[in-house]
Amino acid sequence: MLLGALAADRRGSVTAEFAITVPAVLLVLGLVVGSVQLAAQRVSLTALAGDVARLEARGDSALAAARLSSVTGSISITRNDDGRVLCVAATMGPDAGILAALSVTGRGCAAKSEAVGGGAQP
Repeated sequence: MLLGALAADRRGSVTAEFAITVPAVLLVLGLVVGSVQLAAQRVSLTALAGDVARLEARGDSALAAARLSSVTGSISITRNDDGRVLCVAATMGPDAGILAALSVTGRGCAAKSEAVGGGAQP
């Protein structure tokens, strides 16, 4: 009889469900916020790479260097120049947080100006 009364007692079940659900919800929320931050960082890096590619493709290396120096944090820039198109890739890792081990890359390309040495061949 005592065992049957204990089995029918539901006191504490809401507390147990709450204790299990809250950490799962917080984990999902943290991942969503981190993903939004990574997406925003990728948009910023793509804009930066596009700006640097356009500036360098038209011969404004000083302005491109100034644009790069305005970026806070550790950034890695790689360039790919095939003679007519200059592509710039900017790679950076998040500053902190659960997703700090990941790196984000943005890429931008621009046609080189004829004055810089690109342009169509006759």
